[in-house]
Amino acid sequence: MGQMHTRMKLATLAALAAGLALFAPMGATAQDAPAAAVEVAAPVDVATAPAPAADAAAPAEAPVSTYTPMAPTKGKGMPTDPRSGEPGAMMKSLTFQDQYSDNGEYALWMHDVILMPVITIISLLVLGLILYVVVRFNRKSNPVASKTTHNTMIEVIWTIVPVIILVVIAVPSITLLARQYETPPADAVTIKVTGHQWNWEYTYPDHGDVNFISNMLPPEEALKRGEPGQLAVDNRMVVPAGVPLRIQTTASTVIHAFAVPSLWFKMDAVPGRLNEKLLTIKEPGVYYGQCSELCGALHGFMPIAVEALPPAEFAAWVKGQGGTMPGEDAAAPAAAPAEAAATEQVAVLTAR
Repeated sequence: MGQMHTRMKLATLAALAAGLALFAPMGATAQDAPAAAVEVAAPVDVATAPAPAADAAAPAEAPVSTYTPMAPTKGKGMPTDPRSGEPGAMMKSLTFQDQYSDNGEYALWMHDVILMPVITIISLLVLGLILYVVVRFNRKSNPVASKTTHNTMIEVIWTIVPVIILVVIAVPSITLLARQYETPPADAVTIKVTGHQWNWEYTYPDHGDVNFISNMLPPEEALKRGEPGQLAVDNRMVVPAGVPLRIQTTASTVIHAFAVPSLWFKMDAVPGRLNEKLLTIKEPGVYYGQCSELCGALHGFMPIAVEALPPAEFAAWVKGQGGTMPGEDAAAPAAAPAEAAATEQVAVLTAR
């Protein structure tokens, strides 16, 4: 009975299609009719038709996330406690954190190799001149005051030498400034960061609009997980390592600042404005930061945790969040049954 009912239904649809074809415009010929409509006229033998695959109609399974937050490395991407007793802990606490981006390494080199020696030499020179003047030209050592009005050599020296020093400092300074405003490439991974009072929201528009909120973990829970207190969060900003990132910042209420010291990254998040900056993290790891713009009562409780994963693990994380990687082809739709195809052709002919 089921097979006979199907044949009768298909035959009825085919007859209706043929009848509607008679009312087609006079100029139309049999060649103008869609080929699919002609194929419908042949009844389908359900008994001999191949059966669909057993799992063809089964719904796609929800993605299963196998992501486990990466354990941080002590002293990497986080402040150093000078009281820890570790070798060099005191000195590390007096300078910048180790850097894990190209701009950060360049800035740290500029600080250690150029700024610190120049500032130290200038400071010692000025201190020496002050001490010399105090000893040499005090009232006891020099009861008769000098009547010197000028010294051409001294004036030339204190004009030319500072100019040379400023030029030496200006070259790497301008270079660093320009590098921090490089435009991200077209294939950079985009992460939009929105500051709220008082947490962060991360959106991944390139990956199916993955979106979540990041809040600070209670200090005791952070310590249980081996993370620094008041810097650990429940949902980290996960990014691929070694890949250019397009970080965009904005805010919903007041001005915030998205800052991660070990990546040499700081950018304001301003309501009604979208700021953008390039960032490339050189190696996997967990890097901590904080909001660096006074934004209200809980300003000190807006930590940032950036987790950089190898690209393959980042792709797995995206799929675990229900997102997709750019360039992935959408799943092909299942083939429509014969009845649906016939109904569609009837609708086309009716429209004509």
